[in-house]
Amino acid sequence: MSSSARRVAMVVYPEVQILDVTGPLEVFARTSRWLIDHGRRPDPAYTVELVAARRGPVVCSSGLELLVRRSFADVRGGIHTLLVAGGIGFVHELGERAAVAWIRRMAPRVRRLGSVCTGAFLLAEAGLLDGRRATTHWRRCGELAERYPRVTVDPDPIFVRDRRIYTSAGVTAGMDLALALVEEDQGHEVALAVARELVMFVKRPGGQSQFSVPLTAQATAHQPIRELQVWISEHPAADLSVGALARRAAMSPRNFARVFTREVGVTPARFVERTRVEAARQRLEESSLGVDAIADECGFGGAEIMRRTFLRTVRVNPADYRHRFRTA
Repeated sequence: MSSSARRVAMVVYPEVQILDVTGPLEVFARTSRWLIDHGRRPDPAYTVELVAARRGPVVCSSGLELLVRRSFADVRGGIHTLLVAGGIGFVHELGERAAVAWIRRMAPRVRRLGSVCTGAFLLAEAGLLDGRRATTHWRRCGELAERYPRVTVDPDPIFVRDRRIYTSAGVTAGMDLALALVEEDQGHEVALAVARELVMFVKRPGGQSQFSVPLTAQATAHQPIRELQVWISEHPAADLSVGALARRAAMSPRNFARVFTREVGVTPARFVERTRVEAARQRLEESSLGVDAIADECGFGGAEIMRRTFLRTVRVNPADYRHRFRTA
C-alpha cells in the first residue's frame, strides 16, 4: 500500500445491506483506477477493506456473503475514513455492543467518520452524533430522533456533514456520500469523471423526501389519514388547504393538523407540497405537456410558483428536470 493512499474501512455485520457496503467502496476503487489510468497517480489513491467483530464470511440481508479478513482486534495502523454500513442487522448490533464500543474507541483516531443508511444508529449509540446534525433512511428518521434526542435529525438531505462526521440517507445515498468525499479529496474534475463512469450525479438533485411520498401513505397506520393521503395523491389540483382537508377528515383544523403531523411525520402543507412535486415530476418525465399545463394539473396555481417550488425542493427548475429525466 502506498504511504499516500487513504485507507477506507467499512464496518459490517450479519444482515448488513450489501449495497451500503459495495456501492461506496466501488466509488473509492473506481476513483483509484481513474487516477492511475489518466496518469494522475502511479498507485491507488484509496485502499478499501471490511472490518467486523470476527473474521470470516458475513451473510448480508440478501443472502450473499462478504469475506471479512480483519476483525476489530486485528486492525493495526491508521484509518483515514471509517464508514459504518446499514442494514436490518443494525438492531442486533445495538444490543451486541461490540461494534458500538469499537467505533467509539476508534472515532478519535480517524480523520473522517461516516455512516450509510441505518449505520447512523450505531454512531448515535456510541454518542458520536450528540449535538450534531445527521440523517438516515427516510423511513427511520423519526425513530432515530426519538431514540437519540440529542441528535438533530434532518430527514431530507441525501447526506449530512457535521464537521468530520458524515451520515447518509438510505442505500444508494452511500454512493453519493462517497463521491462527495472523493470530491473533497481529489477535486471536482475527478469526482465528475468518476460520476460519469458510474452513471451518477456528482450532486444528486433534490433530497430523499422526493422518493418517499407514495410510500409514506402506505406506511401510515391511522386508516383515515392513510385514505386521505391517497386521495391527496389522486387529486393534486384540488383545494388541499388544512381547512378543506380537515373537513374531509371530519376533524377540526387544529386536531387534524396535530393528528396528521403525528401520523405522517410532516405537516399537511409539507405533504401536499411533496405530493404536488411528485405529480409534476411524473408528468415531466412521462408526458409532453407544457410546464404551464402541468402546473395547473398539479395544483401549483401557476408555472412560476411551480418553478420556485422545484428550485427549493428538487434544486433544479422544471425544464432542467425534464431534460435530465424524461423517458426516451
